[in-house]
Amino acid sequence: MTLRIPLILLTLLTAPPAAAERGADGDLRILYWQAPSTLNPYLSGGIKDLEAASLVLEPLARYDPQGDMTPWLVDVIPTPQNGGVSADRTRITWTLREGLRWSDGSPLTSHDLRFTWLYCTAEGGGCAQAEKFRDVIDVETPDPRTATVVFNQPKPFPYGPFVGPQSPILQAAQFADCLGPRAPTCVEANFAPRGTGPYVVEEFRAGDVVRYRANPEYRDPGKPAFATVTIKGGGDAAAAARAVLETGEFDYAWNLQLAPEVLERMEARGKGRVAVAFGSLVERVAINFTDPDPALGAARSTRAHAHPMLSDPAVRRALSMALDRGVMTEIGYGRAGRPTCDLLPPPEGPDAACLEQDIPGARALLDEAGWTDSDGDGVREKDGKRLHLLLQTSTNAVRQDFQSIMKEWWRQIGIATELRNIDPSVFFGGNPDSPDTLQKFHADLQMYAGAYDGGDAEPYLATWSCDKAPGPENQWQGANVSRFCEPNYDALVQELASAATLDARRALERRMNDMLVAEGAVIPLVDRGRVSAHALDLEGTAVNAWDSELWNIADWRRAAQ
Repeated sequence: MTLRIPLILLTLLTAPPAAAERGADGDLRILYWQAPSTLNPYLSGGIKDLEAASLVLEPLARYDPQGDMTPWLVDVIPTPQNGGVSADRTRITWTLREGLRWSDGSPLTSHDLRFTWLYCTAEGGGCAQAEKFRDVIDVETPDPRTATVVFNQPKPFPYGPFVGPQSPILQAAQFADCLGPRAPTCVEANFAPRGTGPYVVEEFRAGDVVRYRANPEYRDPGKPAFATVTIKGGGDAAAAARAVLETGEFDYAWNLQLAPEVLERMEARGKGRVAVAFGSLVERVAINFTDPDPALGAARSTRAHAHPMLSDPAVRRALSMALDRGVMTEIGYGRAGRPTCDLLPPPEGPDAACLEQDIPGARALLDEAGWTDSDGDGVREKDGKRLHLLLQTSTNAVRQDFQSIMKEWWRQIGIATELRNIDPSVFFGGNPDSPDTLQKFHADLQMYAGAYDGGDAEPYLATWSCDKAPGPENQWQGANVSRFCEPNYDALVQELASAATLDARRALERRMNDMLVAEGAVIPLVDRGRVSAHALDLEGTAVNAWDSELWNIADWRRAAQ
């Protein structure tokens, strides 16, 4: 991906026209059937939470649908060429636009940027986006509009902090008493943050609905066109698609994980249009390297106990070899998916050999590793341990289809699989008190999709570092849900942090991808497109796989009748 600094003329020529009057188009109704559980992106890695927050909280720069960086709360992206990035790549200086205000009317200042860094790095806070601030040792604030992010080593790609929907700016005044372990307890701030975005929160009901109204302090007096927005959660992908494509009850529906023929049939009703955008989103199975046995109590799914079966690399490899990714893609996504064996799908596509299902090879691998079916019940065992695994995922028609077909393929190689599906609002919710979250991972295997924003994968790949595993010590925050821990991988993370050239960075990213896949930290399945639908009279939408899908909601409008 490339860094792009749009010219003012280009912006004027390409930007959609502003509504004649703020709020003139009434109410906008959006379905996120995986309902948001918080509006604080620093307390959740769930895409639905990041996107619901993006109407309110904003970063300094965003990524457009092509993955190019574009200024948001600044006029210019700092680069080495314009002097905004120091020659030694240890400092990046951002200059805020003039006149930016929080929704309560107070000015946005560089102090808020410094506070956001302190908030995410506070000890005991369990910040879900800590990788965005890796190697940051200070945020200097020489004046109210200027903030300099200082790194402890050269950063060839210094655009982690305050760029993209994962690291927006928090208002220091609102979150001042929410540092460290207190972060999850600040319910009012987490559910109704003040922001600089086009909307403010009127009502938030976790797992149900968010209601917004136009921000009176928004920097463009002619936007947003919609006076109010409702994001409704609950139900499933099929109901969400019907509500836009068939009944017209809603204007926009997100994440339509449905069989391709189902979507085509709905779209033919003529009330809406399906949109697909490819980025970095990959459906995968995460493998638990720790023991989720409930008998272990508070130590379950922590590094105190290694997994009794999945610690064997032969088992992890056999699970992957038994899958037919082409069949899964066809039945689950059609044109909105591409089979893959990579977390970072290569531009030229995956190696065809890796996509071939190999049931006989998987059986032979398990035989060689000493896993045999000694009692003839169809399930292999070794040293008194039976290959009986629990696969969990969110409740979703495509994922349940995937669960069923994987269970059958794994049965053919002597692995028994129990299936569990969990309400998406709970599974992706990040509630430290819930036993059923993605982060807790109280199962052997779990299926979900993950992605990174923008064109640099360093923060994403760094989440598999040893110290990024969720656990009670960090309030079950952290993206390394597999609890994978490999010193050689951590060394590559450090090497990538200082790699200066684009070619060197891409080579390291590929090595890290290959190590994660070879070690079985994850089993990639499908390179997924983002699939959404919008009403025919809704204009200005631009499905974005690199940022929030709602990244430009200030430009959405109702078509003139």
